[in-house]
Amino acid sequence: MPSILSHMATRISGPSQLRDAYRKVMDNIARAATKSGRRPTDVMLVAVTKNASPDQIRTIVELGQIDLGENRVQHLQQRVAVLEEFLSRRRTMGSPTGKQTDAPAKVRWHMIGHLQRNKIKQVIPLVHLIHSVDSLRLAEELHTFAARTERPIEVLLQVNVSGEGNKFGVAPPAVIHLAEQIDSMIHLRLRGLMTMAPYSDNPEDSRPIFARTAELFEDVRSAKIGGGEFNILSMGMTNDYEIAIAEGANIVRVGRAIFGENEPPEPEQVRGGPEDEEDED
Repeated sequence: MPSILSHMATRISGPSQLRDAYRKVMDNIARAATKSGRRPTDVMLVAVTKNASPDQIRTIVELGQIDLGENRVQHLQQRVAVLEEFLSRRRTMGSPTGKQTDAPAKVRWHMIGHLQRNKIKQVIPLVHLIHSVDSLRLAEELHTFAARTERPIEVLLQVNVSGEGNKFGVAPPAVIHLAEQIDSMIHLRLRGLMTMAPYSDNPEDSRPIFARTAELFEDVRSAKIGGGEFNILSMGMTNDYEIAIAEGANIVRVGRAIFGENEPPEPEQVRGGPEDEEDED
């Protein structure tokens, strides 16, 4: 069993501590992937920037992190603008310190929180992948927007395996049916499934949730839904990402283990809450 202490987040006080935390997470991912019979490069880290400062985001991008995730639309808009300005300046002027870094020319943003239909037009131009399609109505709205812009949208179907009332996501018995409906929408690309496990001090408590989601993932693939593009299983966060990898995840969404608890915890967002956006890592 992975040590619970290895998953606990602390306050990250400076760039060197952030680099150490990031490398530890990457090492843990590599070890878990290898143990599950895969290559470290088979598992993608999405660094969740919810509690990260602009300086921390710039630092992690300079370390070579390409995929970043946000769960609040307003935060996403702000962070995309600030980081794009930084990367544009880097492309023009180079590193301000003159040191060689692994900073990419571009990053890919992921929308990992609940997406309200009235926020679609703000989000779509900014993101590479939406992890949280949880209803036919949302899928239809996304498809309509994509048809107008003639830009296909890549999505994951969010599944609520735990059955928690404060979690978004489709119930397991409805997964195949909704996946088929989304797959019929020519301007959407159904890439896979996403789930969240209930928080627990013991990461092993997440294993049944991840194992069941992996079964659903294979059910969809066996039904030939999505074709070869249906190949993403997004599950696992700071407390349980190694368990998720062991159960087949190829995207993990980790924030606190990298950036620390740098802001006071916010109340968990629940269905019908002020922003109606689900809390994530």
